Amino acid sequence: MDDINWLSMILATLMPLLIGFLYYHKNVFGNVWMDSVGMTENQAKKPNAIVTLIVAIVLSFFLSFFLLNFNNSGINQEGDFDTFAHGAWHGTFIAITTVAPVIVVQGFFGRRKWKHMLINILYWIITLVLMGGILDSMNHWQNIPMPDGF
Repeated sequence: MDDINWLSMILATLMPLLIGFLYYHKNVFGNVWMDSVGMTENQAKKPNAIVTLIVAIVLSFFLSFFLLNFNNSGINQEGDFDTFAHGAWHGTFIAITTVAPVIVVQGFFGRRKWKHMLINILYWIITLVLMGGILDSMNHWQNIPMPDGF
């Protein structure tokens, strides 16, 4: 953790926004998601975009920092485990064991449809897989064995 690759932190921090922009686009899951909460397109445009963007970036940075530390928290986490796939596995694990239960419990109490909960869970699985993969591979690339000449 001494040498954080800040490019990886920037990319991971922006990943929820990028994936969200694509995933919740009206031609992907946007219309289905809005229908699942009873929202119209006009209602979706009402929030203060600047405040929403700033809060999203700050919280995404916190999530990236957590993932970076989670990826580096085990014994012998150097060398063979410094891969995109290993970080993606950590992202998947967190999405399934932490994020999905929170969304489902919140959804039950909020009387949300399963469709709504599953759309949000899939978004977070995709997002955390990419964030974890980026952070693990880019912060440990120097530990991956390379062929001679590199």
